[in-house]
Amino acid sequence: MDSSGLEAVFLANRDTLVRFLRSLGAGDAAEDLLHELWMRIQSAPTGPIASPLSYLYRMANNLMLDRHRAVRQAEKRDREWTEATGGPSLDRSEEPSAERVVIAREQAALAETALQSVGDRAARIFRRHRIDGIEQRAVAAEFGVSLSTVEGDLRKAYRAMIEAKRRYDEP
Repeated sequence: MDSSGLEAVFLANRDTLVRFLRSLGAGDAAEDLLHELWMRIQSAPTGPIASPLSYLYRMANNLMLDRHRAVRQAEKRDREWTEATGGPSLDRSEEPSAERVVIAREQAALAETALQSVGDRAARIFRRHRIDGIEQRAVAAEFGVSLSTVEGDLRKAYRAMIEAKRRYDEP
């Protein structure tokens, strides 16, 4: 089965995959994980897949494992950092340095430019979903578009943001 066949199986079983991810504890992040699964399907090398639905379930399960590991690792890193630095200190400011403020402003300006390049609707959808934390289905209803339109606009915005980050990180 090539990737277009796998995409068809994904689309036909989308709701089942969301329920599966929620059953694994994804909660509100299930839609985001499903979108990540979709992106991986599109970028995966094509080839025959004997049982495409089982393959998708395995990919979804692996995404959940990755998410769980990342959360555990972040908690461990935060705990170790707090222990190593002695926790918050009264003699140090919690405010970022002036250099960090300038860098953050430059990055924000690049991100804003990248979002403007994808069009107004895609930029607004990206902000509602990623910044405001609204689920993709709710965003689709709010904008009066289909869920696949929201996913397509998010893909455009993600690509623009990734490209902006790549350009920023170049020496």
